[in-house]
Amino acid sequence: MANFYTDNKSLKFYLSHPLMEKIIRLREFDYSEKNQYDYAPVDFEDALDSYDKVLEIIGEICGDIVAVNADDVDKEGPHLINNEVIYARGTQENLKAIKNAGLFGISLPRQYGGLNFSIVPYVMSAEIVSRADASFSNIWGLQDCAETIHEFASEEIKNEFLPRFPRGATAAMALTEPDAGSDLQAVQLKATPNPDGKTWRLNGVKRFITNGDADISLVLARSEENTTDARGLSLFLYDRNSKAVKIRRIENKLGIKGSPTCELVFKDAPALLVGERKMGLIKYVIALMNSARLGVGAQSVGIAEAAYREALKYASEREQFGKSIVSFPAVYEMITRMGVKIDAMRSLLYETARFVDVNKSYNIVAARRKLEPNERNDQKYYQKMADIYTPLLKLISSEYCNQIVYDAIQVHGGTGYMKDFPVERLYRDARITSIYEGTSQLQVVAAIRGVTTGVYLKAMQDYDAQITVPEQEYLKRSLQVMTRQFEETVNKVIAKNDTEMIEFHSRRLVEMAGNIIMGYLLLIDSQREPDFLKSAQIFIENVKSENQGMHEYIMNFDERQLSSFKFV
Repeated sequence: MANFYTDNKSLKFYLSHPLMEKIIRLREFDYSEKNQYDYAPVDFEDALDSYDKVLEIIGEICGDIVAVNADDVDKEGPHLINNEVIYARGTQENLKAIKNAGLFGISLPRQYGGLNFSIVPYVMSAEIVSRADASFSNIWGLQDCAETIHEFASEEIKNEFLPRFPRGATAAMALTEPDAGSDLQAVQLKATPNPDGKTWRLNGVKRFITNGDADISLVLARSEENTTDARGLSLFLYDRNSKAVKIRRIENKLGIKGSPTCELVFKDAPALLVGERKMGLIKYVIALMNSARLGVGAQSVGIAEAAYREALKYASEREQFGKSIVSFPAVYEMITRMGVKIDAMRSLLYETARFVDVNKSYNIVAARRKLEPNERNDQKYYQKMADIYTPLLKLISSEYCNQIVYDAIQVHGGTGYMKDFPVERLYRDARITSIYEGTSQLQVVAAIRGVTTGVYLKAMQDYDAQITVPEQEYLKRSLQVMTRQFEETVNKVIAKNDTEMIEFHSRRLVEMAGNIIMGYLLLIDSQREPDFLKSAQIFIENVKSENQGMHEYIMNFDERQLSSFKFV
């Protein structure tokens, strides 16, 4: 029997990170619910044990059921029958297994039937599910919508809808429109208040909606007449039981075929306002998108992990010229670098997840009591780090994922191009990760703030201050040189006070920052787990040359060269 949790010791390593004790204490309100709920933990060790056991169950279901069904789900896909999406048979089996195991709504508070798990084990679950089938992770993982409802909706809405998630309700976020893709300020779907003052009517079209026929949808709509910007947008909850939305079609797409991507027509669809009017995009969707981007980070790591294992297995079994191809330097170097990249992106994934976790945990505590001044300052720090690390994670993890799956195909050769092996599906599934929930270009736009404000540089300096064993000081010195190089490069770009110049070099600057941060994270991880040392060595040596090249390019760049790249 396969278990996608127990066969990956990196997951237990990150589950036992020192910051987890603080996260769980906050999430569990100093374990005050132990007398109210039988399954509430009594202390940190008890909570960690619960996380471990649930993750083991998820790992077993994913290894024995979800992964086994993945190829058939990819071939069959969902179907549209009488205005209802019918999942592939394998997807239905997956949902039944997850539901029967009580694994829906695991991060929701116990009062709504959830397990009150923190973000880190939830992200681990998303990684595990994505490794088994990326398309199914889109159906299961949209539980992020439940988190948004819990954080911003009225008590009445929360009490009515949140208990449905642990019972197996699916979710969708309906944001994109035919003329409003990345530019959500252009959303035109109209929301009109009903005379009762409580409900609204939605009219318009949404496109590219993942899991569009979900039980519960969060819909971004224009609630304010005569507006054209974000200030006219509000967030609404639509219940599929209303049967007021027509599914025009299921999109025929490249990958993640088990996940229905729908075009929806809202016609006087009844809806409830979530939170305050006019805050839909400015506050609520931003929070929802950040959660979704963290989910894509987990999905990217999961797909990459699956591709790496397929490549290693094939290379170990495939013989050419009288020996297995994994013994050839060109192949073992490629596979080793794939594994190193996964270690690097996973270190960034769980660093980001911890930042998000502490911030959200403080939010939950603040709903019960007033935070102390030191707690408010602590939360501000973690919120800042979560906001600036999330786009960095989304950019790097999705790009790495595509590179790793590309290399996995290459290891397989012509065989990998055929549908006989899983890497062909993984290659198609991976491509969307750098597109949805904000393209890589948009993640750079968000992440460059971490460069220009000095947040990434300060993070590098904080990592550098952490203890390193003497034998590894040479790696730390390499990172210190790269950090000084990065600072010099940034200063050169921003000294011009030219927005266009900053934007032109922004991806290079963000990637330089990401390389250094992941290098530090791997080195720090190796202090607790020596197995990470090899990855730290290879990764730092590799990105050192990458950063050197970007540094030289920017330092030697003359603004007059910009004209050579322009079309108008």
